[in-house]
Parts: sequence; structure tokens; C-alpha cells
Amino acid sequence: PQCLLACPATERAGELLVDLSPLTLASSQSRASVIEPNPPALRGLADLPGPKRVPFFGNALQIDRRTLHLALERWALEYGSVYKFYMGPHPVMVLIHGGSWHRRYGKVVMRGLAGDLIRRGWAVWNIEYRRLEDGGGWPTTFEDVAAAVDHLGTLDAPIDLASVSILGHSAGGHLALWAASRERLPAGAPGANPAIRPTRAIGQAPVSDLAGAYEQWRGGAARRLMGGSPREQPERYAIGDPIELVPAEMPVLLVHGVADATVSVELSRNYRRRAEDAGGSVELVEIEGPAGGHRAHIDPRGQAWTAVTRWLGQPVGV
Repeated sequence: PQCLLACPATERAGELLVDLSPLTLASSQSRASVIEPNPPALRGLADLPGPKRVPFFGNALQIDRRTLHLALERWALEYGSVYKFYMGPHPVMVLIHGGSWHRRYGKVVMRGLAGDLIRRGWAVWNIEYRRLEDGGGWPTTFEDVAAAVDHLGTLDAPIDLASVSILGHSAGGHLALWAASRERLPAGAPGANPAIRPTRAIGQAPVSDLAGAYEQWRGGAARRLMGGSPREQPERYAIGDPIELVPAEMPVLLVHGVADATVSVELSRNYRRRAEDAGGSVELVEIEGPAGGHRAHIDPRGQAWTAVTRWLGQPVGV
């Protein structure tokens, strides 16, 4: 039970991170028995090369637990690996990055939040998806997100699939709220019939009203994502716009800056109003001033993130 096995995750699906620090070790509190990749002349775990698709199999080795934690965290962050150890099961947080669905932004922007979550005992599934300059848009971006979330069910890892939450920032907030409502999708729609059913959803400055964003942005990235306007593509917006899929069958938290100039807080207000009218459970936390800036949400030291962690500390449904 003290062994740790790291296996590569699919690059498209994402990376799974779990905290190693709570390990209860049989031999001592500072050393662990670790499986690592066949080191005939090991110079230290932190110096191991990192081919993406080479699983960790081979000889057991005793190393300092702090060194182990830092080295494997570095390995996973750089090569998109899965940490697995035989403790848990851990609640899972799915993270979805934003960036207007553009390729120049990737899952790296969520790693500050991932680090904070794993220190709080979460397993973190930080996913990637095809974006607008990389074959993304309708329906591939949606299909990728659905497939990445459902991929959790195939992992041989100590995770609690009955306790999966999903969080996204900005455009990732749109995708997180959409993914949280997949049970409401009609048969045959992209993402329908989910294999994983989250229990909570969080949108950080989310594009929660895609048609509203289209109007505010005069098309912009929303038009590129959906391939047209709500008038031109009504069927797509009916199944790709989170506000059209309310109420989500779980508690929802929205955290939004009042003065956010990138994604207006009015989109979150619209979502909450529509969801509550439909009987949904939505809490909206509005952040005043610079603390509610659009990018402030992905800083684990900020007020916006504190609102998230406080909400996560409550029992589901409270």
C-alpha cells in the first residue's frame, strides 16, 4: 500500500494530479517505497528523463518523501502523467481552462489552482480540448470535453467517481456548465449520455450565456465557436449554450467580478435568474474591484478563489 505508480494519461484527455503528502508510510514518515522507470544508474528521481508515454515500471527505490512529491509533481506537470497511489479514494475536480476557446491558451493556466486543490486532498483532472485554430469549434470542442470527463471512468486510480466536481474559467466556465448539464442533452447530441455525472459545478467568470455573449461581443469568439449566430444556428445554441440547459441537476457556484471587462457579470446574472426560475440551485458571488479582475480567478491567493474553496468546504447541496 505504500507503492506509488505513475502512468501516462492521454495528452488529449488531460492530466491527473493527486497529493502525495498525506501518505501513511509503514517504514517511516519520511521515506517511501516507490516504483520508478528501470534506473540502472539513478542520479535522483528529479533528474529522470521524461518521455510522455513510458509508464513507470521497474525497480523499487527508497527516496525522501519531499523529493518524491516535488519530482513527481514536476514530471506530471511537464509530461501530463497520472499520479496513482493506493490510498483514497479521492474526490475529483475537473478543471477546464479558458482563453476564448483559442489555441494560444492551454491547461497550463490552471496549474496554480490544481496545486492548491491537491494540497486540499483533491485529485485534479486538468483537461485539454481542441481549440479554434486546432480543429476545434462545433462540435469537436464539445466532444473533446465530454470525452475527457468520461475518460475518468477508465482510469485505474484511487478516485471517487461518485464525488466529481467540475470547474472552468471564462470560456472554460462555459464548457464546465455545459458539461454539468449533459444529462439534459437529447439523444444524438454531442456529449449526450454522460458516463460521469458530476455532483457540483463552478464557473469562474464564465461565459454562461453564450447567446448573450454573442450579442455583447458582436459575434466574436462565440460566432467562431458555434459557426454562426443564434439566429443562424439555433439548434446548436439550444444544446451548446449552458443557459439553454438549465437547471443543472446539481448545485452551481458562479464567481464573477462586477467590473469584469472581458466577460460581463450580466451573463452570470442571466444564468442564475434563468436557472432559479427553472428550479435550479445557483449561488452567484460577485467580487468588487481588482480582486474580481478576469484573470484574478486563476490565482489561488485571491479573493475569488477563496470564494470557491469556501463553497467547496460545504456539504453537497448546502
